[in-house]
Amino acid sequence: MRRRETIAYSASPLLASRTPVWRSRFILAALALAFLTLAGRAVYVQVLDNDFFQRQGEARFARTIKLPPSRGRVLDRNGLILASSVPAYGIWADGANPKDPNLGTLAKLLDMPRSAVLERVSRSAEGFVYLKRQVSESTREQIRALKITGISDTKEYKREYPEGEAAAHVVGFTNIESQGIEGVELAFNEQLTGYAGSRRVLKDRMGSIIEDLRDVVPPVNGKDVQLSIDSKVQFFAFDQLRQAVQTHDAVGGSVVVLDIHSGEILALANYPSYDPSDRRRLTGAMLRNQAITDTFEPGSTIKPFTVSLALERRNVRPTTVFDTAPGYIMVGRHKISDSSKHGTLSVSEIIQKSSNVGTVKIADGLTAKAMWQNLIDVGFGQKPDIIFPGAATGRLRGYDTWRASEKATLSYGYGLSTSLFQLARAYSVFARDGDMIPTTILKRSEVTSGTQVFSAQTASQMRAMLMLATGDEGTAPRAQTLGYSVAGKTGTARKIEGKGYSNKKYRGFFVGFAPVEEPRIVVAVMIDEPRKGGFYGGTVAAPVFSRTVQNTLRVLGVTPDQSVKPNITAAGVEESL
Repeated sequence: MRRRETIAYSASPLLASRTPVWRSRFILAALALAFLTLAGRAVYVQVLDNDFFQRQGEARFARTIKLPPSRGRVLDRNGLILASSVPAYGIWADGANPKDPNLGTLAKLLDMPRSAVLERVSRSAEGFVYLKRQVSESTREQIRALKITGISDTKEYKREYPEGEAAAHVVGFTNIESQGIEGVELAFNEQLTGYAGSRRVLKDRMGSIIEDLRDVVPPVNGKDVQLSIDSKVQFFAFDQLRQAVQTHDAVGGSVVVLDIHSGEILALANYPSYDPSDRRRLTGAMLRNQAITDTFEPGSTIKPFTVSLALERRNVRPTTVFDTAPGYIMVGRHKISDSSKHGTLSVSEIIQKSSNVGTVKIADGLTAKAMWQNLIDVGFGQKPDIIFPGAATGRLRGYDTWRASEKATLSYGYGLSTSLFQLARAYSVFARDGDMIPTTILKRSEVTSGTQVFSAQTASQMRAMLMLATGDEGTAPRAQTLGYSVAGKTGTARKIEGKGYSNKKYRGFFVGFAPVEEPRIVVAVMIDEPRKGGFYGGTVAAPVFSRTVQNTLRVLGVTPDQSVKPNITAAGVEESL
């Protein structure tokens, strides 16, 4: 066996040499300095500049989650829901991987093109990016089940509108951020919105919440708004309007229903309309609540105000007679005509037959200033007393600029403009005892006092005349209603086209009230540009008035004041334009 050799390491010259003392001290000092540097850095990070590093850490893993408030409900006068918020979720990405194999499934769940999802996910490398808003809870659960890194969700709310088209122009709608854009949603946005809460949390790289960094600030939900609108009356008025517009192939139309006891608006219907929950095919014209925002020349519906002023000033009595032959009158170089020759007419018959000539002769005994003040007193040319976006003022020029021909045409409704809502409110002066009360779109519990415009006697005399206008010999027998007495006035106005008036385009109106002896409601109807089946107000608008009155009074529980009469077949007398 070979003997193992033994090596004596201690005899190595290298180990036998003496190490300089300075080197050991240098190494020791370097180590001490390194430890002191680390300790100083730790003090700096943990104590002296802790806020900066805390912010940097939070910027990468901390998030402030907005806790949205639930928007208040919009209710009708009976507590039925017109608009409410339901839970929904916003799906978002933050640092997600664009190569994740589940992104295709995610795109299908979101009903989005895969390319759009990939594009947004790619952008999420730079920060927070929404993929889709207001998805359902079931979709959100399916997305969570995919467990895609960097994809998360936030609770929010989606607005729903149970009455759809019927109440769209009243309620309006919100944007995706739950801010009111149209209608009541806009007018009462502050009250409905509430205040958002917040939650500061720490998330891991998977996007899961692992810790709350501070106390949660809870959201303050919005308050409910209860309207004066009756959803039953609103739907029926809308349905009748829709049928009339379609039957007469009209451009559109509007209906206003007022409770004259309280000044509450029971219905504001327009057609065409839209679904507030689905606005993909929405146009600007469809958005307008035309009953409030659009103005027009009211035509013969103004005649009762001219006649009432003459009655109030005792210039005439209901039995005062005027000769309207030969069916026209010259005012300067302007010829004003009736649609039919009537000969001698009493004041009552001038309203019943809607005579332009008779109205102009009555107005001849009135001053321009008195006529102007009379129209101002009933609300024409004034800002409507209603909280609603876009409510139109209309136009009524100062009396000092009126020429003789303009004074004449103003007496029967040309030369001024008004909205259908203003017209309906003005007629409440006849339905009441000559006074007018403020109107409201909110439910009103207290009794409101009115402003006297005409005497009770004048209002009573005009009610009798307007009842004649809806009789078999008047211009609107089709306004008669089974079980209830009605009174009102037709109007037919040529539409302005270019620099003059069209001979083919008209608006037909009817505005009135019921029951006559103890009126409860005013209903105003406008049919815009009917192109089939006639265009006079008594033909196109009066039937809508009739059916709306009948339904509304039954909903309100008003007892019929007349026995049921046979169906009316008379076409009525065509009113003068």
